[in-house]
Amino acid sequence: MTRVVELVEHAPAVSVALPDEAGRAVAALRIADAVPDTYSPGRWLLRAGSRVGAVTVAVPGHDDPLTLRIVPKVPIVRLFFLLGHSLDPTGAWRDGEVGVAEHRDLLPALAHAVERQVDRALRQGLLQGYRVTEETSMVVRGRIRETEQIRRRFGATLPVEVTYDDFTTDIAENRILRAAVERLLRLPGVPREVRRRLLHQRTRLADATVPVRGRPLPAWRPSRLNARYHHALHLARAVLEGASPEHGPGGLRVEGFLFDMNRLFEDFVTVALRDALRGSGHTARLQDRHHLDEASAVRMRPDFVLYGPDGIPCAVADAKYKAEKRGGYPDADLYQMLAYCTALGLRAGHLVYAKGNASHAAHRVRHTGIMIHQHALDLNQEPAGLLADVEEVAWRMRNG
Repeated sequence: MTRVVELVEHAPAVSVALPDEAGRAVAALRIADAVPDTYSPGRWLLRAGSRVGAVTVAVPGHDDPLTLRIVPKVPIVRLFFLLGHSLDPTGAWRDGEVGVAEHRDLLPALAHAVERQVDRALRQGLLQGYRVTEETSMVVRGRIRETEQIRRRFGATLPVEVTYDDFTTDIAENRILRAAVERLLRLPGVPREVRRRLLHQRTRLADATVPVRGRPLPAWRPSRLNARYHHALHLARAVLEGASPEHGPGGLRVEGFLFDMNRLFEDFVTVALRDALRGSGHTARLQDRHHLDEASAVRMRPDFVLYGPDGIPCAVADAKYKAEKRGGYPDADLYQMLAYCTALGLRAGHLVYAKGNASHAAHRVRHTGIMIHQHALDLNQEPAGLLADVEEVAWRMRNG
């Protein structure tokens, strides 16, 4: 029987009875902060950070696997809005097309959303396309690979090394959808009804090859022909990128799915700012590379840099998913933004946080004239209000 331990994102540590192997695995794989409980032998102090989801750890020699379920602070429906906006700002599924409000936990909601999106993508049948196939054949089909024929079959007429374009359903788009479905079917905590529907989708995708684990996913390009797949593919990518390691130290078996809220918030802020500034004549670049020193030895990668029509940087922003402490936000964030502004020759910089006591604060740096703005976004509010707050940040960036 699986033992379930529930943690809340960034909540105080809880003491849990754990085998030392499981505690060390949780710590080594950075599922949560885990240290032995000094005052209670056989127990570990577990504290969730910014990663949310569910992970099951099977310890050799112990009959009961451990499932860690890490609940996000924000409501599931809001988390999906952030995810949808960061993956596909024009996507309709984030605006209620897939209902997830009835789910309290991330994994059931995610599995439900993926299944619904795959179902919508496949309603008109599986997408077909041309795939380049290279094989050894007894008949000539397509083009002969002359170099390979000489290298492998020098002097022989048959078999023939050929390459041809095959019109098939075994294409990148269907392979990615099947990989996401297979991944969800292996995870613990997927509701029985959702699992049943996922099995149906796997049957529909049976002709698509499952990508080999550990290898890059097949590449696909958005086009008019695969438009009905777009939402499903974006969500499938999130599932596959959030997969946890499958093996831990000491032969531990690990299965699960974790979202990094730091990355999710960063992606949402940068994409939403880019959308808010579209049409302003400026160009936004995400994670653009710069250097702090003239010798270009110290690299910097601000989350968001805004360039004017002349191609010169005119604003910089960094997203920080962290709670405001009693003394305010960490001073290190101010020093980091000061370095960005100095290196880019800017008079203002913008730090965007998740929630805070005030929606906006500003600090003028002595002897420099540089103003560092701190913005706080309340993630618990409705999407319209959240996007309005992002619009305000964009307005301040555009107007200095």
